[in-house]
Amino acid sequence: MKYNFDEIISRGDSDSIKWDEAPFGEVLPMWIADMDFKSAPAIFNALQKRVDHGIFGYTETPNAFYDAIIRWWKKRYGFTLEKEWLIPVSGVIPALSAAIQSLSKKGDHIIIQSPVYNHFYSSIENNGRVTIENNLLYHNGKYNIDFEDLAQKVADPKVKILIISNPHNPVGKVWTKEELQTVGDICLLHNVVIISDEIHADLVFEGHVHIPVASLGEKYSLNSITLSSPTKSFNLAGLQVGYFFTQNEQFRKAIQSSFKLMGIELLNLFGITALIAAYEESEEWLDALKEYLHENYLFLTQFINSNLPQIKVTSLEATYLVWLDCTAFEKTADELSHQLLEEQKLWINSGTMYGATGEGFLRINIATPKVQLQTGLERLLKGLP
Repeated sequence: MKYNFDEIISRGDSDSIKWDEAPFGEVLPMWIADMDFKSAPAIFNALQKRVDHGIFGYTETPNAFYDAIIRWWKKRYGFTLEKEWLIPVSGVIPALSAAIQSLSKKGDHIIIQSPVYNHFYSSIENNGRVTIENNLLYHNGKYNIDFEDLAQKVADPKVKILIISNPHNPVGKVWTKEELQTVGDICLLHNVVIISDEIHADLVFEGHVHIPVASLGEKYSLNSITLSSPTKSFNLAGLQVGYFFTQNEQFRKAIQSSFKLMGIELLNLFGITALIAAYEESEEWLDALKEYLHENYLFLTQFINSNLPQIKVTSLEATYLVWLDCTAFEKTADELSHQLLEEQKLWINSGTMYGATGEGFLRINIATPKVQLQTGLERLLKGLP
């Protein structure tokens, strides 16, 4: 293998949230969504060159930043972005918060599709908006959108925004073109704006295709904002770099105004450097990573089917976050996660972080060398009744 994803790299004492925030020693953390792999060599080399320059002053966002994003989305997803649609940001969550502030007012309702990324909840509530849940339908280990419920809730004039996770975190679902068009049509009918979090787009596995909401057609593009970043795909979260795009000039200017009010218009120069190197020089590394992650998923599935048949493994179509149905144990998700942490020193996420519909589920991060994944699974086996 050209890239050594089996390499064990100590992350202790590196100020890693994932590793250094453990409540006690010898914890194996498989919770927060970052990877235990070195980033792509081209990114490391580009950053090293920038460090060697030795001057780290105020930095404007160069044309190369925009060009790299435009080429990436065209090559990977067949979607043509215009430069004027693109706005650099320090991350997806700041962009989400700015979009909420700009496109709604306090007391307005915002729909999310639970179980879903926990920061959707906090971003809505921290901005004084009201969370409305369009719960996903769960059947035989798979999730689908409840379109009837969505249509009913979107019709409420208090609803101004629908936030979708595309692909979906934590259930690992890749939404089809038909599903997204149905969502888009429901929202257009009632003038509800779609914010599409597409940060996991690059981590879609073979047999599935990521469909950008903005690629569905002009009417959908004009009624949506897309949030993205290379941070999940290339393990760059600490560099705090991302972007959003929208064809709607009114939306774009409103969100930009929110960033100006907060005084956070400039990007980290290392984030700029890393994004360009990721999108321009690291595609081969990403494809190799995806193969390794899929092998890890298959290994996990086989292990659980053989040793813990009480657990149902949700089909993983994208991301490196596996959603485990542990309802057969008749314990709450919090009880299960606390038990695993206290007794086996295995740190994985309780499903209730992602809404009440996550009760009885656990989320485990498999973006780690296979030997560490095996250790984690053995601890899972020992820790569950």
